[in-house]
Amino acid sequence: MENINERVQKFNTAIQSVKTQLRRDLVGQDEVVDNVIIAIVAGGNVLLEGVPGVGKTRLVRSLGKTLNLPFSRIQFTPDLMPSDVTGTEIMRKDEQGNMQSEFRRGPIFANLVLADEINRATPKTQSAMLEVMQEHKVTVAGNTYKMEEPFFVLATENPIEQDGTYPLPEAQMDRFMFKLIMKFPSDKELMDIVKMTQITMAETAEVAMDGHDILEMRELASQVPVMDEVLDYAVRLVSGTHPEIEGASDTAKKYVKYGASPRAAQALITCAKVRALMNGNFNVSYADVEALALPVLRHRIKINYTAINDKLTVDGVIAKLIGEIKK
Repeated sequence: MENINERVQKFNTAIQSVKTQLRRDLVGQDEVVDNVIIAIVAGGNVLLEGVPGVGKTRLVRSLGKTLNLPFSRIQFTPDLMPSDVTGTEIMRKDEQGNMQSEFRRGPIFANLVLADEINRATPKTQSAMLEVMQEHKVTVAGNTYKMEEPFFVLATENPIEQDGTYPLPEAQMDRFMFKLIMKFPSDKELMDIVKMTQITMAETAEVAMDGHDILEMRELASQVPVMDEVLDYAVRLVSGTHPEIEGASDTAKKYVKYGASPRAAQALITCAKVRALMNGNFNVSYADVEALALPVLRHRIKINYTAINDKLTVDGVIAKLIGEIKK
């Protein structure tokens, strides 16, 4: 029987192996890669914001190869229907010539799903994603179909082009564990990208683990202890985003229109456990919680016009909150 130290070391080695393989296909974006891995192990979904061509699709395809998991891509457009995502019931003849109903599975039935430009779909189609993102199952014609675990949705949206898009409802935004920003590469990184793609456009990453390994890692992460003081800090960070509650932070009162949901506190602690293991620790620190505050909170709070007038971004307001809420 392995002791805890051996299991933590094994966990850390496996993560490093995954990152090594991803580096064969991706240049830069270290923080994004780390947080996507954290989300997959923690069992959450990711909303990825970035301009076209920065490697969003390549990241998911490479992950699928590295983790040996089936990958599916759904290109969201205004004419996409919910059944195009989840699947539909069709009628066919059996061997006796009788008509039988059969469920034809949609592209959502994969372990890794890339929902490309999700904000281009209508709210009706976006709502088809709610159940599967939260409960890992879909209901079609009264029948429920479960996803095979691990299941992970990475949705993308373009921050520049807004014509013909439909902003995601807050309930759906809350289903994303993280919102990550994929920045434009530096000149050096761009040069490396061009060199890499001149050799081959195909992903070259090799298998580093499989779905069973991920589920084992998730089980280990759930056992990581959290001190009451660290848990209290995470809770105060989330509560501190609410301007309407008693004892609200000055930053929230001045700059926040509405704050984060309880899912934010759950995500902070769940992901902090995975981050701790990735750093070789079997306990959650204040630094783990603080490092994940931006990706967990940036899509869950709404800033007001005062913040905009003061030229503050959502990230800027969160940074102020972290500075105000003491450990």
